[in-house]
Amino acid sequence: QVQLVESGGGLVQAGGSLKLSCAASGSIFSTYAVGWYRQAPGKQRELIAHMASGGATIYADSVKGRFTISRDNAKITVYLQMNSLKPEDTAVYFCNLGRYSGAAYRPYNYWGQGTQVTVSS
Repeated sequence: QVQLVESGGGLVQAGGSLKLSCAASGSIFSTYAVGWYRQAPGKQRELIAHMASGGATIYADSVKGRFTISRDNAKITVYLQMNSLKPEDTAVYFCNLGRYSGAAYRPYNYWGQGTQVTVSS
């Protein structure tokens, strides 16, 4: 049974920073790819960053250059450092464990409860 718990969300002004954490348990964490998704009100959940077990990272254009995904396998934790935040970054953020099919990230059905990020203008 895989459990994921996100934390670190909150209210921040535009231009500010937040660092999200995702603690995992119950899995061979280091062998999984990891991803961060977000879901804004009335919108579909979107993949914004993912990282292979070997460390390669991919970002959505909307966050490239501003967000950084990282992982600490010893602490079984995934991070998302978010800088230069914009009001359009407001969403619930979720972490996920997954795999790659070719170059495409494929999520397993392992989700946390999400953490709310609100960016004020």
